[in-house]
Amino acid sequence: MTMKRTLYSELSTWKKSPNRKPLIIKGARQTGKTWLMKEFGRQEYAETAYINFERNPNLAAIFQEAMDIDGIIQALQVQAEVRIIPERTLLIFDEIQEAPQAIAALKYFCEEAPGYHIVAAGSLLGIALHRSVSFPVGKVEFLNMHPLSFHEFLMAVEENELLELLESGRWNLLHVFRKRLTDRLRQYFLVGWHA
Repeated sequence: MTMKRTLYSELSTWKKSPNRKPLIIKGARQTGKTWLMKEFGRQEYAETAYINFERNPNLAAIFQEAMDIDGIIQALQVQAEVRIIPERTLLIFDEIQEAPQAIAALKYFCEEAPGYHIVAAGSLLGIALHRSVSFPVGKVEFLNMHPLSFHEFLMAVEENELLELLESGRWNLLHVFRKRLTDRLRQYFLVGWHA
């Protein structure tokens, strides 16, 4: 099953924007945020530097100890074992709600180092809880990620023709494919949107 998420095109638009700011992808756990960020980095950048604040809570100290962008980047390069080059490296901050100082630092990346492409993700609850800790209002962009939609599921299982028929609005033809559609809906509700 090949995953295709509709938010991918929005990430591409974000990358090309001349006014790009650090991006936070919000959403419930297990909706595919990590997969989407990594896949986007793999396909669109020369390198990806992946930082997970939940798996390694000590990384939050980088944003307390290093008070400047250069120091932060230097420490992140050591951790990720990737050279972080503006415009060429996607810097991913996963589970950013675990590092409130990293959230606050996004403001300085926006103002002082806009060449760094940063995508962060965290759960809705976690990000909301840290809004009182110097949240960079106006210095970040947001995307909301939801569980896999039925349309995305049909793309993933390569039911492109059935998807085109659904999107065409030709409801009078759908009854011909009722069993196939019902089988795919059953599959989607049982396993698809949890994938």
